[in-house]
Amino acid sequence: MAKAPVKLVKSIRSYRQIHKTLGLFIVVFLIISSITGLILGWKKNIDILQPPTQTGETLDISGWQPVHRLAEVSIQAVDSLGLNASNFDRIEYRPTKGIAKVIFDTGSWEVQVDATTLEVYSVAKRNSDWIEQIHDGSIISELFKLISMNVLGIGLLILSVSGIWLWYGPRKIRQLKS
Repeated sequence: MAKAPVKLVKSIRSYRQIHKTLGLFIVVFLIISSITGLILGWKKNIDILQPPTQTGETLDISGWQPVHRLAEVSIQAVDSLGLNASNFDRIEYRPTKGIAKVIFDTGSWEVQVDATTLEVYSVAKRNSDWIEQIHDGSIISELFKLISMNVLGIGLLILSVSGIWLWYGPRKIRQLKS
């Protein structure tokens, strides 16, 4: 029976230490990112996360109202919430549904407007937006998002490589011993 190379055994021990230390350091980020990622995967299927997309009167884009009219109607719809044009985040057109979603950055509110008739179909909160901010770290700051996502990505890469070595290394040692 051959003796396993000392270098190989030391390598596995050092990888185990790296794996354990890094795992303990990023475990909180992994848990938060995993839970929020699972929730976000269901956002189109659970109405409390994101309001269901309504269907407009017509899908013919040639009859759609201009953006400024959609904006005016949506501002009127959220007037009681204290939102105005300075709170616009984006306007999403849904050509396959015949509507536009006007999304506000304050309070995660969404107004769904028929793109042709300008009828307001829905004024609702988008809980998926703040969950996404927790998921990517932007709820704290953009700098935190950048740093935390890089730490998480690099950490997962290192954990994956060290985990593979921690799985394969002992098998290699057993093979060398026999």
